[in-house]
Amino acid sequence: MSKIITSLNNMRALEELTDGDTMIHRLHPMAKMITTFSYLVVVISFDQYDLSGLIPLTLYPVLMMALSETPYKPLLSRLIIALPFSFFAGLSNIFIVRGIAFDVLGIAVSYGVISFASIIFKTVLTVMAVLILAATTPITKVAHELIRCGVPKIFVIQMMLTYRYISVLIEETGSMITAYHLRSPKQSGISMGHMGTFAGQLLLRSFDKADRIYHAMKCRGFNGEYRFAVSNPFNIAAFGYSIILTALFLCLRLVNVSVMMGNLLGY
Repeated sequence: MSKIITSLNNMRALEELTDGDTMIHRLHPMAKMITTFSYLVVVISFDQYDLSGLIPLTLYPVLMMALSETPYKPLLSRLIIALPFSFFAGLSNIFIVRGIAFDVLGIAVSYGVISFASIIFKTVLTVMAVLILAATTPITKVAHELIRCGVPKIFVIQMMLTYRYISVLIEETGSMITAYHLRSPKQSGISMGHMGTFAGQLLLRSFDKADRIYHAMKCRGFNGEYRFAVSNPFNIAAFGYSIILTALFLCLRLVNVSVMMGNLLGY
């Protein structure tokens, strides 16, 4: 049950970070979405062996976290959740791609190792960029800007409802786990023999909960239109911020700054 409470607190902690009053928080949501999207595209577009080209791009999440006064611990704890997926996705490259790229102090480094490190590095950069956007921009404003961009409203509403009521599902799961432990005090967890029944009951309870939430929304006048927060007009400052950072990302993509600095320093 403590893990369920921890998950709920982590979700609320990330949402509470959007209440900050720094220059990054005050930026127009569309500007932050454009720069985050361009950053993701640039990071993903790098070749799997071009690890040095990714190094200068670490400045963006570091500076954004510093300017927005976002604490490192909540974001790093969520980053760890995504790392195992990229770890196992890139692990096979070490055994498949065995060509030697270079030697470091007599130790041969293969292209597979470089590819593995590149996948991990890209995961860290992209996940951190998305988490910074989530920690500095309320989800309602993100939804409003998505609709302004032409995203079908039905998809945006589904995203909003899923985000809003995922905590309800977690609480329901916590209640079921508590009831299970009261009936089976010697069990440290849910046994595999009961897992199917537990999942089925959770699904049925979720349907019932969703139906009650829907009727409660209808009683409050819900007619299919979700009332999103209205953001300020896209001003010159937001436009300049988007253009400058996007141009900077493109320059870092076209020019390998790490190699250039190495050549200047004689390495």
